[in-house]
Amino acid sequence: MKTSDFDFELPEELIAQTPLARRDASRLLVLDKTTGARRHLHFYDLPTLLRPGDCLVLNDSRVLPARLIGRRPTGGACEVLLLVDRGENLWECLVRPGRKLRPGAQVIFGDGQLTAVVEEEIEDGKRLVRFLYQGIFLEILEQLGKMPLPPYIKAELQDNERYQTVYSKVVGSAAAPTAGLHFTPELLRQIQEMGVKVCYVTLHVGLGTFRPVKAEEIADHEMHSEFCMVSRETADTINETKKNGGRVICVGTTSCRTIESFAAEDGTMTERSGWTNIFIYPGYRFKVLDALITNFHLPESTLIMLVSALAGRESVLAAYQEAVKLRYRFFSFGDAMFIQ
Repeated sequence: MKTSDFDFELPEELIAQTPLARRDASRLLVLDKTTGARRHLHFYDLPTLLRPGDCLVLNDSRVLPARLIGRRPTGGACEVLLLVDRGENLWECLVRPGRKLRPGAQVIFGDGQLTAVVEEEIEDGKRLVRFLYQGIFLEILEQLGKMPLPPYIKAELQDNERYQTVYSKVVGSAAAPTAGLHFTPELLRQIQEMGVKVCYVTLHVGLGTFRPVKAEEIADHEMHSEFCMVSRETADTINETKKNGGRVICVGTTSCRTIESFAAEDGTMTERSGWTNIFIYPGYRFKVLDALITNFHLPESTLIMLVSALAGRESVLAAYQEAVKLRYRFFSFGDAMFIQ
């Protein structure tokens, strides 16, 4: 299959720039993966689509406020984006302006409670940067850092927590697992009270999630790697759900990729952690997942290829065309789909 097979026309004004005032007020397009039939609801209607004995799998990764705006000692503004923690206060980073931040350059953040020194240039224009501070680094980041919003979001985020899920816990993502942004504590409580199990995996989303597919043939695309974890409790919950005839419903492509990466061929799960570069596209046979809650994805992206593997390319593109016609909001702060 060709990358161009997953293209579609998207008016720029449908790319959501800000989150809705109420998380679960987003629209929800329900797609039957067998028949292609579509319904239009709101996210707060989700409990009507679930059954006692089902299991929701959520990604509890928390986004690192990794975008730091600083200045050089001469006063020039600059930006440092944290990518990979190399240990001992050394981080792999993207920097701007690159021509000014060569090895030896210093950067001051805030009132000087955090400073940095560029130590080395590495591949793809990245830098190794050492940070100097007093106290706890994550607390300083929460105070000084901004969310590394996707490149298609131009608006400034007023509240960092709106780019976090309400159940985020394990810090390490460079981008939010956005399908989970629609949940509220009250909605999760309602779902659990009706007999639906809720369990968590962790996948730290990398910036590679925004990397375009440049290969003409999708099979030639090299997928980025991300670190993920499945606890024993989650593995047991998923195994019990499958054994009892319930559905395993992943919230987001990250949760899907985690459990599909670590499942045995017979669909059973065990406690595991490690790196995955699984690339799911049409022709893939799902081992665990039965249904998926997801947002609307970029044209020609690996994510629209994943949902097409579940529901069929023609059916997914038809649903997207209808969503465009009905003025759904797209991408990270946009509306949602439930593929069942």
